[in-house]
Amino acid sequence: MRPPAPRNLRRYAEKCLALNSYLHRPGDGRPRPVLPACTLLWAMLIVRILRESSFLAVEQMVRSANCQTLGIQQSFGDDALAYFTERLDPARTRQALTDTLHRAKRNKAFQDCRLIGLAIDGTTAGHSAQPGCAHCRPQQDAKKKVIGYAHQMVTISVVGTGLSLPFDAEPYGPGDSEYAAGQRLLRRARLQVGARFADYLVVDSEYATAPFLHVTQQVGIPVVARLKDNLPELTQSVQRRFASQPPTHTYRDGQDRIEIWDADDFAPWEALHWDRVRVMRYRQHKPDGTLVQAEWLTDFASRRVGSLSLYRICKSRWEIENQAFNDAKNRYGLEHICHHEPNSILMGWLITFLAMMIERLYRIRYLHRGTHPRRSAAALCRLLWLSLSRPPLSNTS
Repeated sequence: MRPPAPRNLRRYAEKCLALNSYLHRPGDGRPRPVLPACTLLWAMLIVRILRESSFLAVEQMVRSANCQTLGIQQSFGDDALAYFTERLDPARTRQALTDTLHRAKRNKAFQDCRLIGLAIDGTTAGHSAQPGCAHCRPQQDAKKKVIGYAHQMVTISVVGTGLSLPFDAEPYGPGDSEYAAGQRLLRRARLQVGARFADYLVVDSEYATAPFLHVTQQVGIPVVARLKDNLPELTQSVQRRFASQPPTHTYRDGQDRIEIWDADDFAPWEALHWDRVRVMRYRQHKPDGTLVQAEWLTDFASRRVGSLSLYRICKSRWEIENQAFNDAKNRYGLEHICHHEPNSILMGWLITFLAMMIERLYRIRYLHRGTHPRRSAAALCRLLWLSLSRPPLSNTS
C-alpha cells in the first residue's frame, strides 16, 4: 500500500471513488478558461484536507516548491479561485457527492450497520460586521439589536453507520427559514440518493411539525423527531402515561444503564395525518450520576425497529452536530468566507463536504484494510504534511 501523500490521495479519489470525470468537468461556467478546472478544483480539495481553507492559503501553497507534490502542475492566484467558484454549477458537485455515496455503499463502506440513517439540521457559517450580499441574515442579541450578519444553511448527512458523511447544503437568506430550507433539502436529497439508499431520517424538535412530517411520508422515509414542549398536547399525554408506568425495557450501553418507555398508540395531534404516533422516552444513567432524559416520536412500527435500535437511532442525531458541523468548522474552515458572493459561498460549503468525504473514506475504509490500524484524522493530516517535504519522483521513462 502506498503511504499517505497528496498525490496518492488524488489517485484514490480519481480511480477508487471514480471522481476523475467530475474533477475535469465540474460544471465550469467560465466562458474562456485559461487555467484547467481540475487544477483549481483539486487545489481547493487538497488544501482543505490539509486543514487550510482560505484562497490565499491555496495560492501560497501552489506557488511553493511543493506544488507538484500536491498533485498540482501549475500555480495561480487567489483571484482565479474567486472567479472560478462564482461560475461553478452547484448541481454538478452535488451529483459528485451523491455518486460517491452510492459507490461507498456498493463498496460495503456501511456493511457493519443494519440501518443507514440521514440527519438534517441547520447551522451558521460565515460572520461579518456588515452585509456583503443578499443572503446575509442579520444576527440579533437578546434585546433584538442587530450585532452582525451571517450566512445560514441546512445540511444533510449520513449518520448511524460509523462513517458520518455530510453531502448537501441548502442556504437560506432573509425572508426564508431553516424550516422551509429543510423541506427543500429533503426533497432534493431523496431524489438524488434514491428511495432505497437510507432507512430513516432523524431530526431535532424544530422539524417535529405536521407539514414536515407529511413531507417525510411523501418522499417515503421513516422519521424520528425529538419531542419537546413545541407539541404540548402530545407531551402532556406522554408524561401522564409514562409517569405511572415502569420502564418497558432496561439495557446496558457500555457503562451506562438505559431505561426505556416505548408505546406506539398515542393519538396524533389535530394537524398530523397519522393513524398513531409512537413515542419513546429514554433515561440514561451515567456512572458519575448524570441523568439524561429525552422523548422522541416516530412512525417506525415496533415490529420493524425495536426499542434498543430506536434508542441508537435517536443518539445518531448528534453525529451531524459533532462529526459534521464541529469538524467542518474547527478543522476544515467551513465558517470562513473565502469570497463573499452567494454561489462562491455555497460552492465552498459543498467542496468542503466533498473534501471531508474523500478524507474519511480514504482514512477509515481504504487505509484501514486488512490489519492496518485506523488512523485518526489528525495523524493523517500530519502524514500528508510530512510527505510534502519529500520531492516528487521524476519520471525517467
